Amino acid sequence: MKLRKWIQLGLIMALVVPLTACGQNKSTKQASSRPKPTKVIQTPIEDTQFMMGTVVTLRVYNKGQDKAVDGAFKLLKKEAKEVTTNAKGSEIDKVNDAAGKHPVVVSKDVYPILKKAYYYSKNSDESFDMAIGSITQLWRIGFSDARVPSQSEINTNVKLVDYTKVKLNDKKRSVYLEKKGMKLDLGGIAKGYMTDQVRNYFLDHGVSTAIIDLGGNIYVMGDSPKGTKSGNWTVGIQDPKQSRGTSIGSLPAKNMSIVTSGIYERFLRKNGKVYSHLMDPKTGAPFQNNLMGVSIISKKSTDGDGLSTATFDKGLKDGMKYINAKADEGVGAVFITKDKKVYVSNNLKKKFSLFSDTGYKYGPVSDLK
Repeated sequence: MKLRKWIQLGLIMALVVPLTACGQNKSTKQASSRPKPTKVIQTPIEDTQFMMGTVVTLRVYNKGQDKAVDGAFKLLKKEAKEVTTNAKGSEIDKVNDAAGKHPVVVSKDVYPILKKAYYYSKNSDESFDMAIGSITQLWRIGFSDARVPSQSEINTNVKLVDYTKVKLNDKKRSVYLEKKGMKLDLGGIAKGYMTDQVRNYFLDHGVSTAIIDLGGNIYVMGDSPKGTKSGNWTVGIQDPKQSRGTSIGSLPAKNMSIVTSGIYERFLRKNGKVYSHLMDPKTGAPFQNNLMGVSIISKKSTDGDGLSTATFDKGLKDGMKYINAKADEGVGAVFITKDKKVYVSNNLKKKFSLFSDTGYKYGPVSDLK
């Protein structure tokens, strides 16, 4: 079976690895004071680096913007170092170490992501929980020491997953975990937040047209250099069963984010079973439903990251209901199930094109009722 692969200008793949209050980097300027963008070119200034456990690619289509690309990577490295839970001495690590002891003051760069993580923890019907760290650190899926913990270990640690015990103090810019052993894990929203930070950085430095790809967390910025009348890029939705860059369909987008959560890139295979890295905060184990991937299309990558995690937990029926209710916010989604059926939110039905040669089919509407 021939599968479609696309590169660069025409189609950018939304790969799995997911708001006005999301916060801005200190250097972000008001739009009126931003510099005039340099000339748009056809061949991008491009750099790819491995960081945050994934491949990060930045493509800028404005002339002479090599320094902007370099500066964006420096920004990413700085913020990634502070929000990781897997490096001693990071700001989040310090917060976790102080659980049940005392509040920790964090930087102006880190506090906004904590606020946004709390927002989604509160507004996702417990599908997203920023205090999932006691569970993710127990399983360690995606790392060399990944394992399947005992049920007694899960039962003990899942009791520590409770975002309501995370106390944020806006005035002091501090965070306090009320119970000893609690751990934050911002993996469900960090890449989206940093994608938005790179977009802001680019705008501050005269970049108008770019592709920001943080391990599949993609933002298409400005008008496509192909010069189409609409200015839209053509964005592909990743095939969950194939290697990166293989899509099942496409949709047009401009100044939009495409973020996907799914079960096929980070997993643990043990005793004939496959365990996804996507953890259910209610059970302390990987999500159990028929979804293979959920791609969220939104105006901000922070939204897309938080929503993709929250929506995956809800499953097909409730997840679609959740997303359709957010259509007025410019949010849409493509759901892919394990039996290779595709379901599209109401606001994307006229935009999404399913490729005929991939083996995927649209699922019946009755599945959503």
